Amino acid sequence: AHGVLDSAWDLGIRYFDAARSYGRSENFLASWLVSREIDPDSVTVGSKWGYTYTAGWNVTAEHHEIKEHSLPVLNRQIGETRGLLGPHLDLYQIHSATLDSGVLDNRSVLSRLAELQDEGLAIGLSMSGPAQSETLLRAMAIEIDGRPLFSAVQATWNLLAQEAGSALSQAHDAGMGIIIKETVANGRLTARNQNPAFITQRQLLEKKVQSLGTTIDALALAAVLAQPWVDVALSGAANLDHIKSNVGAVKVGQGGWLDELLAALRETPAEYWQTRSALAWN
Repeated sequence: AHGVLDSAWDLGIRYFDAARSYGRSENFLASWLVSREIDPDSVTVGSKWGYTYTAGWNVTAEHHEIKEHSLPVLNRQIGETRGLLGPHLDLYQIHSATLDSGVLDNRSVLSRLAELQDEGLAIGLSMSGPAQSETLLRAMAIEIDGRPLFSAVQATWNLLAQEAGSALSQAHDAGMGIIIKETVANGRLTARNQNPAFITQRQLLEKKVQSLGTTIDALALAAVLAQPWVDVALSGAANLDHIKSNVGAVKVGQGGWLDELLAALRETPAEYWQTRSALAWN
């Protein structure tokens, strides 16, 4: 983990994202920040609450994480996160907020988040699923004591999943920071995707990367960065080769390739999220 973080730092990356439910991600990130003596003012760190990791490093565990957007979980997890990340923590996000979870209507949770905002944390939410736009518009309307609660949102958007673009643009115009996750569609927009059902799309991507002298993952990230409302595109790199390839996105020119790919690769929300739910995650 430290090797990947060192490489990311050397390549100019200054935003790092974790969560209480990502195994020991906060522990790994915190030990790197301390061992490298990273000045809190030189880096931006975000984490998330709302899921409890339960797999214990067993990939065949019945439940890898348990979702609960309650006040007791928020209070427990903010203490755990602060205990690890300390002054480096800048952004605290609801993990996978949805309308049906009820978290955006839970006044005790919202009030506690407002208290954390008063203490200097930026408050955000991450989203998932086909109703991202509706969730985001609901979150944008939430105010505590006349002040917007949420100043950042982390959402899925990529060449395949484009549905949330309009709402994210609105949020950006309203002053929210926009962080994009699943930029390579959980590996579907990388060279590892050999699914026969994706062969036509892959051939189009390969044609483009050959003409641009890049890689499929870098092209996918470049498409995200080309959106004027995007502030941060998450990498998700698991090793040094991944991070170096991903960062190649900044060298991809913004020529006429983008519109063609956006039109040809777009999937319906139902199709995208159904395919995602069927992916092998381990």
